[in-house]
Amino acid sequence: MYNIVAVSFGEIFLKGKNRGSFEHKLIEQIKFALKEYKDVVVYKEFGKVFIETPHLEDMDNIIEKTRKVFGIVAISPSIKTTTDPETIIEKTIELFKYLTEKQDIKTFKVNTKRSDKNFPISSMDFSAEVGGKILAQFQSVKVDVHNPDVEIYIDIKKNCYISSEKIKTAGGLPIGSGGRALLLLSGGIDSPVAGYMIAKRGVEINALYFHTYPFTSERANEKVKKLKEILEEYCGKFKLFSINILEVHKSIKEFCREDETTILARRFMMRIAEKIAHENNMDMLITGESLGQVASQTMKSMAVIENAIDMPILKPLVGMDKTEIMEISREIGTFETSILPYDDCCSVFAPKHPLINPRLDSIQRSESKLNVEELVEKAYSTLEIL
Repeated sequence: MYNIVAVSFGEIFLKGKNRGSFEHKLIEQIKFALKEYKDVVVYKEFGKVFIETPHLEDMDNIIEKTRKVFGIVAISPSIKTTTDPETIIEKTIELFKYLTEKQDIKTFKVNTKRSDKNFPISSMDFSAEVGGKILAQFQSVKVDVHNPDVEIYIDIKKNCYISSEKIKTAGGLPIGSGGRALLLLSGGIDSPVAGYMIAKRGVEINALYFHTYPFTSERANEKVKKLKEILEEYCGKFKLFSINILEVHKSIKEFCREDETTILARRFMMRIAEKIAHENNMDMLITGESLGQVASQTMKSMAVIENAIDMPILKPLVGMDKTEIMEISREIGTFETSILPYDDCCSVFAPKHPLINPRLDSIQRSESKLNVEELVEKAYSTLEIL
């Protein structure tokens, strides 16, 4: 029945003279998301994007892939036809018949939008004419303009597009329209959600994973790679950097107090992340911190950790509780992978009684016992792109 998908923009409408570049990024992202489908054509017509394929059996999968692309507020499976009034009426009746075979329809409404003003009939008059034809052929239904069971949308542009459904999508802004940032991606629940939320604002993300091989297993690596694959359905292709910080943890364990381990290790992670971000033209870091969730995420802990670097840190989850974060994790499909029981580098070396209110001067005294620059460089020398 449907032979095309109509894509409705979200916030792109607010972008004024920059709108063209946002639309270009969105179209490129849609093409990337659908790269596995042959002969798909993505084009723009009168301020709306359309996805057309000759392989109608791919339509359901195309819709599912497209609804994950940031920058889209809704998609509508549609019938593409000419702007001949009689043909439009004929195709609309075909669609209505198809809908009555799928569901019990008592009331309906026709909504016409006429972007092409050369069309000879006004929008209201054409809606009334089409509605009259439907009433004549389907005598068990009636018009309800306030709360119809089905609303038929007729969008007259260079071509005409007829639909009855608006599928809600991810929203946000097209990837690449909001800068570049580096996500500190652990194997847990929070950081993938943080990456998703920042990418939704148009930010192109790459990710950094810390491990302590051989104390963390290859299965932990595979878990993080799987999270990357899931995020790429929304964020597009991105790099996953991997760093072994085993030597950092060994030095902390040898020269510093056990309860300071987490704070000191996090400061090293921030320094390494900042270095990678600078060398790869990224402007900010992203973390999955939620205020008060664990010892390193108290207000004082976060202040001491951030003191180690100058680069700004985006923390989209900071005011959310765990239940809210888990709900988003389930929605985007990362939850089941995140809860797989493979240790990350933080849990392996976590102290029994970590500091929750660290003092900066005390942490800096402990760091003075370490060769910070040498340890950062030694960790950086293990850099891999997974």
